[in-house]
Amino acid sequence: MRKPWAEFCLIGLTLHGATAWAGDTNDSTSPAQDPLLIKITGGHEMPATPAAVTATPVETLRDNPAVSLSRMGGLGTDPVVRGMSQDRVRVLLDGVEVPGACPNRMDPPSSRISTALTQDLQVETETRTLRWGPLYGGQIMATTPAPKFADGSHFSGHASMGGYDNGNGKQASLSAAAGTSTDFIRAAGGWSKADDYKDGDGNEVRSAFTRREGQLDGAWQGANGVRVAGQYSRQEERDVKYAGTGMDSPKTNTDIYRAEISAPLASGQWQLTAWQTNVDHIMDNFSLRPLTSAMKMLTRASADTRGARWVLDQSFNDNLNWSTGFDVQTINRNAERFSGSQLQNLQSLLWPDVQRDRYGLYLEAFWRIQSSIKLSGGVRYDHVRMDANRAHDNLGMATPAMLYQRIYQTGSLEAIDDNWSGFIGGDWTLSPWQTLSLTFSRSVRSPDATERYLASWGMSSAMRWVGNPALATEKHHKVDLALNGSAGAWHWRPSVWLDKVQDYVLRTQLESGTYAGTSVYRNVRAQLHGAELSVGWGKGAWAANSALAYVFGENLTDHRPLPQIPPLSLVESLAWHHKGHQVRVEWVVAQAQHRVDTASGQDPGPSNGYGVINLSGEHPLARHLSLSWAVDNLFDKTWAPNVSRANSDPFSPEAVRVNEPGRTLHVALNATW
Repeated sequence: MRKPWAEFCLIGLTLHGATAWAGDTNDSTSPAQDPLLIKITGGHEMPATPAAVTATPVETLRDNPAVSLSRMGGLGTDPVVRGMSQDRVRVLLDGVEVPGACPNRMDPPSSRISTALTQDLQVETETRTLRWGPLYGGQIMATTPAPKFADGSHFSGHASMGGYDNGNGKQASLSAAAGTSTDFIRAAGGWSKADDYKDGDGNEVRSAFTRREGQLDGAWQGANGVRVAGQYSRQEERDVKYAGTGMDSPKTNTDIYRAEISAPLASGQWQLTAWQTNVDHIMDNFSLRPLTSAMKMLTRASADTRGARWVLDQSFNDNLNWSTGFDVQTINRNAERFSGSQLQNLQSLLWPDVQRDRYGLYLEAFWRIQSSIKLSGGVRYDHVRMDANRAHDNLGMATPAMLYQRIYQTGSLEAIDDNWSGFIGGDWTLSPWQTLSLTFSRSVRSPDATERYLASWGMSSAMRWVGNPALATEKHHKVDLALNGSAGAWHWRPSVWLDKVQDYVLRTQLESGTYAGTSVYRNVRAQLHGAELSVGWGKGAWAANSALAYVFGENLTDHRPLPQIPPLSLVESLAWHHKGHQVRVEWVVAQAQHRVDTASGQDPGPSNGYGVINLSGEHPLARHLSLSWAVDNLFDKTWAPNVSRANSDPFSPEAVRVNEPGRTLHVALNATW
């Protein structure tokens, strides 16, 4: 049990201390800066030099202690933000949501982040806008940088080649662009491959994968300010192994189409974005591992999404801006599980043709009352309709509708939600070097396809996992308080937050009765609160940062902890840079987590604390050539975050969680032109 004095000292330190780590987009701007109150997110102009020193892009978020990563294998690492996970963390790829096609989240949205081009990753934990929807736990935005052309040149590109020793990983990416900063066409591609890595004890962890990606994008801007842009990408994953589940994935394909048009209007501009995504996924228990169960099983799943968003941003003057817009999105999810020696039996409709339609409308305003006070607020309405079109299909054992009736005594399948969300916030400049921000928000989330309609059934309780069509919407009532400041070489950001959740959707297991052990969903009252503290110092060639995060989650209905809550975490870093050379040492520390919910089936048990040291650097070799390197887990520790998946690897049955890689050396050679 965590000692009360530890929590008291932490909160006291947070209230008296210091700021957010570099790159945190939730920092209220210091008084020395005064950005536009509203901006439309487009392509960022950034150096297009991929530093291929992580196996997957989402792993770069480990530097942010508010983010934990739930590992299942080499791919499919799922972010947890402030104790919120899965559908409560929105991942936007250039403003587009790409839902995964695996009911067990082998392919979470974060796995779709591009490896062909380095992405600008931003993490948001406070409600500052409603244009992309309500914010429940966190939001991760991956933005593709626009190509950067040297003066007088109409061509640019990059090439990167690298690898890492633990798992024999190999990576390569290439891009080429022609045009100008406003009118361009670009092609890019990426490839990566790895075998199983070893943890700190030398045990192999099922994590091998092969991934390739191609992307084509372009933009044109007229003299009148009209801008048209388009993007297409295809990602293919092959022979992906997972230690955290009883199946592997021999094949997953993802196609993403995106088109955008924007133009000036009155004192601002409008933007229309349309997209389509198609994800096809196959998983089985025999093609990449010895058959350890009584029968073969294979699941074919798909997630098809179409959507559009229109946004209008306007400025009355320098002190008052407003924004409005609407969006529509439809998601269709299918997942069929086959069994038998020839896979001849349709054993379960995991997603019985689940249709989810959403229509959203928002209005928000940003008002600078005086130079030291800014207010913002907004309201959003979402109409959500969900249904399972194949819930009555006869499978021999039981239809999905029969399972819902059997477990929840409900015969109603269609769900219609009218969700009202909103926020009000303010920033107060207390001094030339310090700003206080306070935000109140209400965010309403409709349960996803898995929570409402999953229909997995079998002879053993391990195969029984049933969604609940009668679930109520999840209502988050949240307050965020932060103090942002900088003075001289120092910058700091302490923050505290509280989230009271009505009808929290809890995945748990039936503890008694005929169907004991079945994974089910129900609504409970929940409360989460936490604190974050970041302190930074920089002078000359040196920079140091300390970032700490704490989350406490409680199931108030059952008086037990919420599952999958990360422990107290700390990231310390020291960096040196000189004439383009950069070297960084990082210490990642986490306390043991004893507040777990083993009855839910999501927490394998208490987790151990850990401390891991990582090194990284980048060095120019020539005008257009640089070398990037990293040494992760320098002292070869055996460790796993509390939120990692339980290990289902038949070759490592004693492991409790999916362990992180042992010491790993990454090297990448990067060229730009």
